Amino acid sequence: MSSMTIAAVIGGVLLTLLALGVPVAFALGLTALIATVLFLDAAQFGFFANLTFESLNSFSLLAIPLFILMGAVFGQSKASTDLLEAANAWMGRLRGGLAMSSVLACSVFAALTGSSPATSAAIGRIAIPEMLRRGYPNGVATGAIVAGGTLGILIPPSVTLILYGIATEQSIGRLFLGGVGPGILVTVLFCAWIAVAMSLHRSGRGAGSAAAAEGTGEPSVGGTAGGRTSLATATLDSQLVAWRTRIAMLVKVIPFVLLMAGVLVALYAGIATPSEAAAVGAALAVVLVAVLYRSITVRKLLDVALETTRTSTMILMIVAFSAVLGQIMSFLGIPQDLAQAVAEMDVNRWIVFFAMNVLFLVLGFFIPPVAIILVTMPVLFPIVTQFGFDPIWFGVVMTLNMEMGLITPPVGLNLYVVQGVAPEVPLRDVLIGSLPYVGVLAVGIVLLILFPDVVTWLPDQM
Repeated sequence: MSSMTIAAVIGGVLLTLLALGVPVAFALGLTALIATVLFLDAAQFGFFANLTFESLNSFSLLAIPLFILMGAVFGQSKASTDLLEAANAWMGRLRGGLAMSSVLACSVFAALTGSSPATSAAIGRIAIPEMLRRGYPNGVATGAIVAGGTLGILIPPSVTLILYGIATEQSIGRLFLGGVGPGILVTVLFCAWIAVAMSLHRSGRGAGSAAAAEGTGEPSVGGTAGGRTSLATATLDSQLVAWRTRIAMLVKVIPFVLLMAGVLVALYAGIATPSEAAAVGAALAVVLVAVLYRSITVRKLLDVALETTRTSTMILMIVAFSAVLGQIMSFLGIPQDLAQAVAEMDVNRWIVFFAMNVLFLVLGFFIPPVAIILVTMPVLFPIVTQFGFDPIWFGVVMTLNMEMGLITPPVGLNLYVVQGVAPEVPLRDVLIGSLPYVGVLAVGIVLLILFPDVVTWLPDQM
């Protein structure tokens, strides 16, 4: 039996288990066991446990639970509220300003947590009710949060980029730096789409409904010619108060920005490894939340520990069993034969790149980004390097592609998270408001293809 036929059988078994509703980690483990029984010697079956242990026996993996711990600490605080208020103080007067503020708050909270579901839940719980109260359409209100939450797997520290770095033996620090520019680019693109969506909504309902949808109507001060002086004075006073409010809100988020800057500088400057930087960040997060909010209790610490354990266990089980499956496929020669077959096809490398992105997009409909990376990279990464794609650039582009999977059914995790925090909004409206962001992310990928320096410039400076 050829290696490609074996690969098709293994893929079929995995997809069947996932379709039956088997959790991703166990589906990977069962597929590895079945492949071992069917295609390897019985003596090699005994290596399963050893391979599982070896796949987790890596100091670099310690960064995952530590960054998750840091995110859980912030998730139990009022940080999300402060971030949203600060963003709205600066952006709230724009058309769709509250929705844009939500995206900006998501981008900063994503940098604190590295988790898409956590970002969507924390910001959405506060922002969606307020947007609905101000007359925002259901789709705009929920779509902004669904899309903003996806930034959690792109903006560093990203668990997805950590696993990509481990799976492909690339520098995690360089990957983090590579995610900064695209993170800013995608945030701007999301805000641009919100402005377009609000303009379409305004033109559809008529200008008379704009004030309600925006929530930025100005109070009238004075109504006669004799009141012009008082009107000017009141306007000036109002502007001064607005600027004081903006600065005050900005001061409240500066500690979080400094924390992330400190962690990332220590990482990029070579002062600390990713695991050490994550440990320091988690410890400082506890101190920062305790000092700023005075809300650290034994009960909250237990909740943080439980949340961290659950999330870390799920991710690390996927890491372990996908690594075993990847090793078994390597024993069977699947990655090597596939790379050779693609090379012999003599096709343009961009056709191969497009085909791989279609594969990532389809897989994203059914399985989470963590599993996609760990299952596909042992097979596809030799092709990536053979065709001369920059590994850092490819990892970031791949991450943008997998962001689409977080907002597309049937799995689309962020869709269900947002629907859970805003049950009054039908899932249909959440889906309609979120799907345009798939196109926005596709535009982001095209821009990164045309301007790869957006990804590579910052890592190349280090």
